[in-house]
Amino acid sequence: MAIEVRNIHKRFGNFVALNDVSLNFPAGELTALLGPSGCGKTTLLRIIAGLESPDAGVVLLDGEDASARHVRERQVGFVFQHYALFKHMTVFENIAFGLRVKPRAQRASDADIRIKVMQLLELVQLDWLAQRYPPQLSGGQRQRIALARALAVEPRELLLDEPFGALDAKVRKELRRWLRRLHDDLKVTSIFVTHDQEEALEVADQIVLMHHGRVEQIGAPAAVYEHPASPFVYGFLGNVNLFHGRVHEGVLDAGGILLEAPDHAQAQDAAGTGYVRPHDFEIDRPAPGVEGIAVRLRRAHAIGPLAQLELARDDDGGMVEAVIPAERFAQLALQEGDALVLRPRRLRVFVGADGGTATTAAASEAPLAHGAGRPVPGPGAARLQEHA
Repeated sequence: MAIEVRNIHKRFGNFVALNDVSLNFPAGELTALLGPSGCGKTTLLRIIAGLESPDAGVVLLDGEDASARHVRERQVGFVFQHYALFKHMTVFENIAFGLRVKPRAQRASDADIRIKVMQLLELVQLDWLAQRYPPQLSGGQRQRIALARALAVEPRELLLDEPFGALDAKVRKELRRWLRRLHDDLKVTSIFVTHDQEEALEVADQIVLMHHGRVEQIGAPAAVYEHPASPFVYGFLGNVNLFHGRVHEGVLDAGGILLEAPDHAQAQDAAGTGYVRPHDFEIDRPAPGVEGIAVRLRRAHAIGPLAQLELARDDDGGMVEAVIPAERFAQLALQEGDALVLRPRRLRVFVGADGGTATTAAASEAPLAHGAGRPVPGPGAARLQEHA
């Protein structure tokens, strides 16, 4: 079932939870509502479910206005962060609850309910726990039981509010892979709320990134990660290094470090910020002809296939985080205090950005040309140095 929300507004007193939000959730897809706490994602989920009413706007289910429908009429399966299982009921009875409280005319027989519940327990691979009680289960098992209970009523859509938020990291990773496989089997239109970027990127077909009650960007995980639409999106989806400065005629001057921004050739001494992810750096030891940003190694964490480096810029002592393959780390034989040269392979420049709050900044993205990190040839660079 396709879900659409149009021009949704919601306030709680003076707090604006949702500000003119319009979205389409394609039928059969798994969509992640991603963003920091307080961005409006859970409020939107509850409005879709019918647990909250919007101040303005409509919710469409398969093209029909469902705004006035009671939650029971929306055929929604809702999974809460803290499971909300009945502690005094067995696992079997928890799953059967939604089937037993249906109106008599719609209620299945006890035999059919038993068959349905056992099928769901097999689906979530916990049929051997049917007679246990929730306090006797692990967190991951309780979450799967909560999901089975939501599926028991054969929902037209499945809504999950931080479904793995109360679990430890290893269990979360296992369960989100399991959820992805389950969704591929069932093809129920699903929306889940999370603030975990890795979770959303790994599980979802579509990501809706929210900030301050508005939608910042919508797209497939790879598209959102590789082509962020705003400084906020770039900073939220993983670690990022910021180079603040001024952009003039296609060059960003970040405290004396000159980085090319060819898409901003018309910029005239405008505030700008360069964004570089830690894995988008090349690192070398200083040598004749080796150009880049002069840094020193402050700390290295080299366990597993990647080495994480904390580097201090020679010009102002600012910290830079870089990630390189463990093989490259061993090849360079790095020690704390070593002088190094850093070159961004990929740079994204936002003009008018302040490092995370601007949402309408123009942006450019291109591999750095030879000479990044030192004065860039050309009249643009020459004039830029006058503004330093």
